[in-house]
Amino acid sequence: MDPVILAIIATSVVIPVAFIFGVRHLAFRLAGDRSSGGTVSAGPLVIPTVQVGVASGWGLLRTALMLVVLGTGTAIILLRFVYGIGSVTNLSDQFPLGLWIGFDVMGGVALAAGAFVIAALAHIFHVKRFEPLARPAILTGLLGYLMAVASLIVDLGRPYNVWRPLVHWQHRSALWEVGVCVACYTTVLILEFLPVVLERVNEFEAVTRRLPTVPIYRFLTRFSLVFVVLGVVLSTMHQSSLGSLWVLVPEKLHPLWYSVRLPVLFWLSAVAAGFAMTIVESTLSSRAFGRGFELELLTDLGRYASVVLWVYLAARFADLAVRGALPLLFEGSLQSTSFWIETFLGTLLPALLLSFNSLRKKAAVLVGSAVLVVLFGIVLNRLNVSMIGLYPFTGLIYVPSWMELLVTFTIISLGVLAFGTAGRYLPVFPEHPSVATATDR
Repeated sequence: MDPVILAIIATSVVIPVAFIFGVRHLAFRLAGDRSSGGTVSAGPLVIPTVQVGVASGWGLLRTALMLVVLGTGTAIILLRFVYGIGSVTNLSDQFPLGLWIGFDVMGGVALAAGAFVIAALAHIFHVKRFEPLARPAILTGLLGYLMAVASLIVDLGRPYNVWRPLVHWQHRSALWEVGVCVACYTTVLILEFLPVVLERVNEFEAVTRRLPTVPIYRFLTRFSLVFVVLGVVLSTMHQSSLGSLWVLVPEKLHPLWYSVRLPVLFWLSAVAAGFAMTIVESTLSSRAFGRGFELELLTDLGRYASVVLWVYLAARFADLAVRGALPLLFEGSLQSTSFWIETFLGTLLPALLLSFNSLRKKAAVLVGSAVLVVLFGIVLNRLNVSMIGLYPFTGLIYVPSWMELLVTFTIISLGVLAFGTAGRYLPVFPEHPSVATATDR
């Protein structure tokens, strides 16, 4: 066997194992390993361990399956970097933007919009009751952007040049603006979430004696509103500029989606996605961490989401009417069918369900409506724009390969693992007690 292939296989096994068990070991060390000679000012973290036995059989199987998926996905990513993007994808010069752009980047960025939506509500508009949702939303947004960046690096033909847009400015390029906004907003999200990390780190005197973590924490919290405002501005620019990319292909994108108003439509749908994704994330985290279900807060988000969905729906059909594209809704093609699925399941149905207070207060209806917005209103919409809407021009020359699908699933799995790790070890959720630590002194 080719030595390069052997090295890829070996590396793909080592990386996920090191990631999973390395994070646990790092948390254990942070919790207060007595051999380090550090003094812990608070009680040590409780590190969960896998108990070998009948009760933990499912946990072991789940870990094994996760390692297999992550290992295979990592091997494919390594193959891509060694042998080129053509070795693992069905992309071509005629269809250069595929699943990793349409779903991972465009969809992932839209689903990360909860960070700027909830942060704006809680910190700019001073709707204080939403503050318990701000940290999880910012964490979700940060991980969403990091996953988008990871997908973008995997997708780039020459990933080692990813730094060039930050140095060589192309002011007339929509793609340049997208890249700069991604870099800047990811940095802002890191600064917004860093105080959460420092709150936990500052509980340990051994750390605060050696590193300036307390002054950094105070600086970040003092100027937190500045970062929130920057985040809202940058995210608004970025969400809309993703739509601007497709304004450049008027002869290629199907008229059901092509519009010079795509930047506005992308932004409106991203705001709706921000509310919906916060509902989904909060529901999943409440079950995963045994937290209480914040039905009252999420019901309010559902009401806001319904308003934005109606505005988006009205803007969408008004745009079709102005452009004379309404007759295309009934042409019976793949594009018109996909448009109706996206519009009915992703916008109209959840907007109707969330408009009625009696329905909105039912957890199943609330969460189900949010899931519809996420899957059909956002994911399918972005795939319609980036793939299905292009088929009338290109023909069916691109269908994602199984390796593209697995890489996408691997990146999402890493994001879920990171969220679970942060939720377990950091004060992300309001249930975490606020401990009087060195941060307060």
